[in-house]
Amino acid sequence: MDRDGVADAFLREPRRYTSRQVAEMAGVPVYRARRFWRALGFPNVPDDAVEFTDSDVEALKTLLGMVTSGIYDEEHVLLTARALGQATARLAESQAELGAEVLDQAGVPLAERPRAWRRRAERVVPDLAKLLVYAWQRQLAAAAGRLADQDMSAVRLAVGFADLVAFTRLSRQITAAELARLIDRFEGRSADIVTSSGGRVVKTLGDSVLFITDKAHVAAEIALRLVETHARGRDMPELRVGLASGPVIWRMGDVFGTTVNLASRLTALSLPGSILADPQLAEELEGDRAFRLREVNRLSVRGLGELAPFTVQRAETP
Repeated sequence: MDRDGVADAFLREPRRYTSRQVAEMAGVPVYRARRFWRALGFPNVPDDAVEFTDSDVEALKTLLGMVTSGIYDEEHVLLTARALGQATARLAESQAELGAEVLDQAGVPLAERPRAWRRRAERVVPDLAKLLVYAWQRQLAAAAGRLADQDMSAVRLAVGFADLVAFTRLSRQITAAELARLIDRFEGRSADIVTSSGGRVVKTLGDSVLFITDKAHVAAEIALRLVETHARGRDMPELRVGLASGPVIWRMGDVFGTTVNLASRLTALSLPGSILADPQLAEELEGDRAFRLREVNRLSVRGLGELAPFTVQRAETP
């Protein structure tokens, strides 16, 4: 349900059609149209609800066209729609939260919020739409360039998993606003460090970040910079990092497999302010004078058996 026309202001066009009308205009049964709609992250609506716009019709036709043209089969189009829905949902939530913060800081009374939101829609939607397409095209170009000649069944990467120590306990001791600022600082600084060092952020989970690189020495450098940078941060908990190297499974922008699980498990076993690497990644770092490795006692890694990991430290400069 739209509240005081706010949703319509952001849609920027009138709602004209029911779900059955949209399906008829696209030339498919309503159950099939709803399948695509749900893949994009939207719930079913009652048959008689006038909820859909001309853009909804065009979006459904575009998805169906990708199937009929042979670009993808239907399951791959649904996967694409699901990935778009999940990515844009998070982006939309963050933008809406930022908008609410702006109105809070401006002291706009609650009674005047709907009108303020409508004005905001007129100002921000066109620019955000341009930026969204720009960022997506840039990211797609980079991803396609990386994967163009890569055998996806045999991808080997260095995987890093870093998290804040005792974050749950800390979250109970500070206000919600302080917690939000801490997470913003952690995620922002972590993303800057990973990308500027040549890695890629796979995802952040509030108190943790999962990143990947093509080279072990890049992963080790990122891990050290993460620990060092966050240690200098005011009121920032200590960080610990787990690193592993090996085959990974790519799926819809995420990574899976034993290598990822091992990096996560090593993080849980790391001491605050330290970095643990699996033997494979340590072997790849052997002879690199930028790092100092030290084997630790064998550890039992949940679900993966026993192994003797290595701590990773920055080599002392002469």
